[in-house]
Amino acid sequence: MVRKMVTMRRILHVKRDVLCTILLLTLFCLLLYAHQVVVSSGWDKPLWKFEIHSSTSSSRTLLETNWAEVGQQSPESVANPSHLRLSPCKPQFKSKESQPKNKSQVKSKLRRKNAVSPKVTGKAPPTMPPFDFKGYLRDKDNRNFNLIIDQPEKCHMTGAAGEGDHFSAPYMLIAVKSVAADFDKRQVVRRTWGKEERSQSGVSIRTVFLLGIPRNQTALPLWDRLLSYESQTFGDILLWDFEDTFFNLTLKETHFLKWINKSCPDVKFIFKGDADVYVNVENILEMLQDQKPDEDLFVGDIIIHAKPIRRRSSKYYVPEFMYGGGLYPNYAGGGGFVMSGYTARRLSSACQQVELFPIDDVFLGMCLQVIGVKPSRHQGFRTFGIPRPSSAPHLQTFDPCFYRELMVVHSLSVPQIWLMWNLLHDPKLSCRKRASATAWPFKWRGTMGQMTEMEKDYSEKQVTH
Repeated sequence: MVRKMVTMRRILHVKRDVLCTILLLTLFCLLLYAHQVVVSSGWDKPLWKFEIHSSTSSSRTLLETNWAEVGQQSPESVANPSHLRLSPCKPQFKSKESQPKNKSQVKSKLRRKNAVSPKVTGKAPPTMPPFDFKGYLRDKDNRNFNLIIDQPEKCHMTGAAGEGDHFSAPYMLIAVKSVAADFDKRQVVRRTWGKEERSQSGVSIRTVFLLGIPRNQTALPLWDRLLSYESQTFGDILLWDFEDTFFNLTLKETHFLKWINKSCPDVKFIFKGDADVYVNVENILEMLQDQKPDEDLFVGDIIIHAKPIRRRSSKYYVPEFMYGGGLYPNYAGGGGFVMSGYTARRLSSACQQVELFPIDDVFLGMCLQVIGVKPSRHQGFRTFGIPRPSSAPHLQTFDPCFYRELMVVHSLSVPQIWLMWNLLHDPKLSCRKRASATAWPFKWRGTMGQMTEMEKDYSEKQVTH
């Protein structure tokens, strides 16, 4: 009897071992299967994606950055700026992270880095962060907003001595897109290339900054007093009562053109750009010497044959129901461009006829198309920065003698703008003497390379400063 009991216990013990082994093998197979599904579906991405909102302008050049830089708003806030909605920085929750296990998986991940993620079964992921394009289309006809801070006398300049009360318009008006929080950027422009003074050529220059209401007002307490004091001190702030967001830059464009028509109709030329650019104003004035202010002129870094971006993760994503065309009209990168006063007045009328489009640079290209003006491309406008030559990666492009030959260079920090200004105006600076005045179109000196072609997707270009 005892022997039978011992035998039964041994049999049961063996069966438990077998069952445990089978169970462990089954769990192992399920884990392997789940891992393969995650890797093949492209879900092996970080668990957290932090969105950092910034209202730096487009394009100004249509450089694609993360959606985080868009600073978007709901369509209701576009239509009614009094209902301001604050969207604090929030992490976007993703599916569980899966780390690559071997070199082949690492290489596969690198290959997918700049590619569109493969389609996953089920509904396509929403735009991150979501933007209600249909709501934007419904509310786009609300395009007239009040001017809160004005500079009506900006373009009224006292005439020469002995001319009594005669007033004249400035030769060139500099208009800079800005946001309330960027006081430091406005200051460096005022103290460097945006100085209001008579240039070395003897022509008068005036500067204004274009702003809207901050979207996140809690991030900048007493912003309205800041801008009020700033306007009293410098007399160069134009503030409208629409929200200052990426998709409202088009409103900034149309309202500035209306302001030109009303308050500065006799200005001869206009430079319009971002606060993070370095501008050689003397080079621009040199270029304009042979141009007539009463004729059409629109010159900058012209982007041609650009396709609408359909990738939802892009800052410049535009769905087909909003723009069904295969190509955008030719337009200038928003980092900086020059137009005549005559063209600006014509654009003011044309832009009231064109339906609002959320990308301001493309919208302006549409308006140019309406009035039949073909924008001119000038190689001195570098709104995508300066690319470092692949054949000479050691080349130092932040060289004052190199910048001396350019008109506009985009994406510079406040210290870089201040440094470049002082380097270029240092009496000890020694550069090769230019053989002649800046020609039209721009001629490179020496062995400097030609401008590279624009890439289809505006964010992929790598630049150095």
